[in-house]
Amino acid sequence: MKVAFLGATKGIGRALARLMAERGDRLFLLGRDPEDLERSAEDLRLRAGRGEAVAGVASLDLEQPGTFAPALDAAEQALGGLEAVVVTAGLFATQDALEADTELARRVLTVDFAHTVLFCEEARKRLLKAGGGTLCVASSVAGERGRKPVVLYGAAKAGLTRYLEGLDHRYHGQGLKVVCVKPGFVKTGMTAGLPVPPFAGEPEAVAAAMLRALDRARPVVYAPWPWRWVMLVIRHLPRSVMRRVGF
Repeated sequence: MKVAFLGATKGIGRALARLMAERGDRLFLLGRDPEDLERSAEDLRLRAGRGEAVAGVASLDLEQPGTFAPALDAAEQALGGLEAVVVTAGLFATQDALEADTELARRVLTVDFAHTVLFCEEARKRLLKAGGGTLCVASSVAGERGRKPVVLYGAAKAGLTRYLEGLDHRYHGQGLKVVCVKPGFVKTGMTAGLPVPPFAGEPEAVAAAMLRALDRARPVVYAPWPWRWVMLVIRHLPRSVMRRVGF
């Protein structure tokens, strides 16, 4: 596949980009740190054993919507078209940190919902113009239901999840395949220092599940898989119970 990839330099995104490059996909990396992008591109080329594994890189900052269209234009030109767009980038902070810092809360809410949606809209237009393709986006189980530990972050991910669902309903018949991946707790730099819950995942295993979902065009996938059943229970707990528990 010809893939524009936003978020390939860290965590789940890095693990997924490595899997894709090693199996023969052609990637174009998008991100805000040019040095990180170049290091990641070289790593992917070496792992894949071929220079064409990464067609190039372009600067894109999710806090700056003006960078979205030029970066995707560069990806489309370098790859000779787009067959898939993958998004694993985003911001995270704990509920306590977000409540203590209004500016941080604004950034997380804006990046993880509003600006990710705007980026997906730019990607959607290009994929549909080419006759269809796959938009694969990492959301989170945090968006499944309002919960004490993730009130603000969960709200942003809930909005993103509903947007992706609506996009699937609206454009599936025109060839757009929308894949919403909902990771649970994953051991990455983003979650370093936080208490590790049961069913915590490793980036490599979550990336493998994400790749299977992308290939099969599954609209929704939970990773690691036990989170599907955990969240099924959480969604059906009475509000009176949710007020008492800390999960």
